[in-house]
Amino acid sequence: MNYKISIIGGDARNVNLVKQLQNDGNIVKNLGLEQNELLKSNNITKAENIEKLYENTDIVIGPVPFTKDGKNIYAPFSNQEISIVEVIEKLKSQIFIAGSINQDVANILNDKKIQFYDIMKREELAVLNAIATAEGTIEIAINKTDRILHGSKVLILGFGRISKVLANKLKALSVDVTCAARKIEDKAWIKTYGYNYTNINDIGNNLKEYDIIINTVPQLILDKNRLNYVRKDCLLIDLASNPGGIDRETAKEMQIKLEWALALPGKVAPVTSAEFIKDTIYNILEEIK
Repeated sequence: MNYKISIIGGDARNVNLVKQLQNDGNIVKNLGLEQNELLKSNNITKAENIEKLYENTDIVIGPVPFTKDGKNIYAPFSNQEISIVEVIEKLKSQIFIAGSINQDVANILNDKKIQFYDIMKREELAVLNAIATAEGTIEIAINKTDRILHGSKVLILGFGRISKVLANKLKALSVDVTCAARKIEDKAWIKTYGYNYTNINDIGNNLKEYDIIINTVPQLILDKNRLNYVRKDCLLIDLASNPGGIDRETAKEMQIKLEWALALPGKVAPVTSAEFIKDTIYNILEEIK
């Protein structure tokens, strides 16, 4: 079945999503992507405004994340700011799909009785995105250090989806991987996979052992006290969303190299990430038939 789809805002993932959905035979319009060179061909339909975008469309796809400032939707390729209020208020009976929709926006959508889906809460997308995030993290680790990964001692804070994929890929590169977690079951899995284990509550003096420390926990783990144990030549990589899990100001003051790497799937693999999003959208639409 072909769909009438409108895409508004977003990064390179949504740019590629426009092309992929259109190649599948869907009728696709877009708004808020006009600065991207990939969408300047004549066969790509661009809407003049939100009213035109929403005309004769069944599905509206917003950005991932939906917003960064809480006021406008995330639209780095737009010539203008696109307000959240306008995007939502002009929705009617369309299905709305976006990523990382905050509670305030969700409440407004519910009040308007708009059928909406937060694509980042879908397990299939979260798992697939973990692959791109892991590969992007390894790219950073290679580019931002002056040593090979082989034999390096790497500590991963947390043992969620991303950590599991990342640890597996690092081990395949002959990295000495340690995973820090709290749960008893995580300890069992870490040992089963053959990684080193440490309790995340006990990290401190042992931090000086590591060449690279990667945080995946969305709460402050490496605070000022713990950063005192980190070597000056250690690379810190924080994958956690705002406010992150590493005290950035203290790391800067201590001149410890820190990379806060957000939204890696859209940066390192926008084409593949768009494919993952497209498949997840199709899954949603199939479920609600």
